[in-house]
Amino acid sequence: ASFTISLRTVDNVTVMIKLRPGVSPSCQIRVKNVIRSELKIKPGENVTFAFTCNTPEKYFIMEIQKNIDCVSGPCPFGDVHLYPLGLPRLNRTFIWDVKASTKAGLELKFSTPWLRQIEPGETCPDFVSYNINSCIDKATVNIGTFCRNGSVSRVKLLGGVVMSLHLPWDSPLTTSGFNIANRTSIKRLCIIESILNGESSITLMSPNYPLGFPEDELMTWQFVIPSNMRASVFFHNYSLSNCERKEERVEYYIPGSLSNPEVFKLSDSQPANIAGSFNLSLQGCDQDAQNPGILRLLFQVVVQHPQVDENVTHLVDLSKEWNTTVTIHFEGWPSRIPLMSEPICLICKDPRTCDRVLTLVSGAVYKISFLCKDLSRLRITAEKGISCVDLRWCQRKIYSLLVPKAITQLPIRLHKFIWKLLAPDVINIEIMSPSLKLQQHVPEQRCNTSYSYSVVSATPETELNVGVFCPGGSIEKIQMRNNITISLKTFGRGFLNESNHQDLKMSFVPHIKDECTFTVSPDPRAKVYLQTPNWPYGLPPYVSISWYVLVPSKQVARLEFSKDRMGIACETGRAYLNIKEETLGADETVRREDEPLPKPRNMYHNFWVNVSNCKPVDKMQLTLQFRVTFADKQIDLGVILAVVAGAGVLVAVVLTVCCVKKKKKKSQNPMVGVYNANVNTQMPGKQGLFTKGRKNNESHVYAVIDDAMVYGHLLKESNGSVTPEVDVYRPFDGPIGSLPPSPPPFSFRKDIKRSSNTEESPPLTDTDHDTYTFAHQKSGQAEDNGDTNEKNNGDTSMSLLENKEPDGLVE
Repeated sequence: ASFTISLRTVDNVTVMIKLRPGVSPSCQIRVKNVIRSELKIKPGENVTFAFTCNTPEKYFIMEIQKNIDCVSGPCPFGDVHLYPLGLPRLNRTFIWDVKASTKAGLELKFSTPWLRQIEPGETCPDFVSYNINSCIDKATVNIGTFCRNGSVSRVKLLGGVVMSLHLPWDSPLTTSGFNIANRTSIKRLCIIESILNGESSITLMSPNYPLGFPEDELMTWQFVIPSNMRASVFFHNYSLSNCERKEERVEYYIPGSLSNPEVFKLSDSQPANIAGSFNLSLQGCDQDAQNPGILRLLFQVVVQHPQVDENVTHLVDLSKEWNTTVTIHFEGWPSRIPLMSEPICLICKDPRTCDRVLTLVSGAVYKISFLCKDLSRLRITAEKGISCVDLRWCQRKIYSLLVPKAITQLPIRLHKFIWKLLAPDVINIEIMSPSLKLQQHVPEQRCNTSYSYSVVSATPETELNVGVFCPGGSIEKIQMRNNITISLKTFGRGFLNESNHQDLKMSFVPHIKDECTFTVSPDPRAKVYLQTPNWPYGLPPYVSISWYVLVPSKQVARLEFSKDRMGIACETGRAYLNIKEETLGADETVRREDEPLPKPRNMYHNFWVNVSNCKPVDKMQLTLQFRVTFADKQIDLGVILAVVAGAGVLVAVVLTVCCVKKKKKKSQNPMVGVYNANVNTQMPGKQGLFTKGRKNNESHVYAVIDDAMVYGHLLKESNGSVTPEVDVYRPFDGPIGSLPPSPPPFSFRKDIKRSSNTEESPPLTDTDHDTYTFAHQKSGQAEDNGDTNEKNNGDTSMSLLENKEPDGLVE
């Protein structure tokens, strides 16, 4: 197909068709059988041409430039048309170059849906864009690039302007969408007007952004906002130049303000919660010629309805806190930057000082309010530092790791509370949960509470992720050697209810030998899963970890490892697993990394589990997980049967002995022996009961008489004519010890009837003893001698045949 373009001289329009940059010349332009790669049609010319391909839009672009001179003649004010008509369907750019005096101003007025400024390099959804450049003398300033569908309704410029409209080849647009009007001098670079009727958010940039704003220039943004709406300004990106004179600043003109204009530095928090329309101006300075620097600004204006509770203030009392910061922020901060189009939530510490992020510090009281429809999109992150320099002062102190009430009472969800615990090398840190205790989050036993603690032990060289823990477990305390960071993270709104029951505490303790020591105090019938820190990435080289497991009374613990071997090979050193019960004479189980781990075993006492790492070979990491379960102690059936059988045998023996003794009583008259009353019947070894040593008393002398019936059978045989034999006591001439004799053992005693009582004497248990000496006496003297012994020297000792048991005897 061929095209004909006819240009009138008075229109001062030039058409240029040329190849797109970076495209091979596979398609050409044919003009009167002449092939060319570009075509320029000047004012007053009429040209017919065709393309050598069917898709010229892939290869060619077209520029249509109209020059308008408002200096030497009248300006054609009014609507701007797209001329000429009948152009080929190519990507095209219409350029209007308007020359005007700097004593006058030009106004570009856009029809609805108005314009929206975009950053350099950004493209418009429909690929239709406007670019505005201001021309003062020979200098050109890029006011900005805009898409359709925005809030920018007018742009007022000082001097000339170059306006460009970029259309894609398939755009149905037939009008320029703006008109040009004459205005008096605006006495500044430009004025950009934005109309914001409802809730909205717009982003605007200083001229030449991201390059520098012209030196010592002034420009203004006018915001037309209904009086029942609220506007807030946020500076997202800015830089300052090096000023020799004046100071770079922004000025606000707010109707009704008593301090117009309100002047702010670019580094200040900008005004918020502004009722109705306002102006914002940017003022440059005289820059250093040698090092001018760059002044640039990208900012956002957010317009919202007044919130129902905008006058409701919340008291945040941090006056009694120390070394604490509280940051209220949008969800995802700081890693995620919210989109400009997202509904915005503002936190205000006074009616005009609001921001998306507000940080409060300890030692002060704040009254804050919120400009936000949905407070669930806000979060709180707080941090507290606790340090110890002198162990003598802080060792006896216990710190409660609790979230302050000033935070939990806010209508904002707590995202994270971080405690940073700092101590010198010789001081270690202990965290404890006395009542709730802690459960380690492991795959087999996951935390399902509304919050958890992440514990990290760190030094300048290494970082050890101790693990994630939640309340309601068996770990009573954890001791760590290095500086500690504890992060409380919440899940859902349940934390508001559970926050009243926190019991996590910490203290500073003397140096410990392991990097980390856990004390596990489980409840009966508990099932505890434990794993090495830094899971699943493995313990750092040469790190030692210990667990001290308390076994409840009447319980037995079963220790089981989740795998058969450590699964590493050591490049340097050795890795060890040590298990030892805390009881006298207990054996210690030791396994190296090249040995199988112990089989499941029962532990009847408190025990230790220690893991010490070596330097593993590349890509090998030491990770261990074990389980401890508890059950009631069971008495072995074999033991019960053995005890019953032993008791039965003992009863049979006793019965047999009793029967034999009874028969002997019937067949013979018993012997009667009287123990010397001067002899102490206390257990041997109690020397304090004797006032004299054996060498100085007669405690070793036994006065013995016989019963008349002991040798009675001999008297009967001799018809009383034989004189009984009498044994004579001979003193012992050998060495005598200092300990008293012991009463005779059970095996040397006889069941003897006493003249005054027929009951049996209580048994004696002493085994160390001296020997009795018996003599043949006349009948009837036994009782007399016994009485004499009781009265001898006033001694209170009793006869072994007395009914009452002597003191000091043990049953």
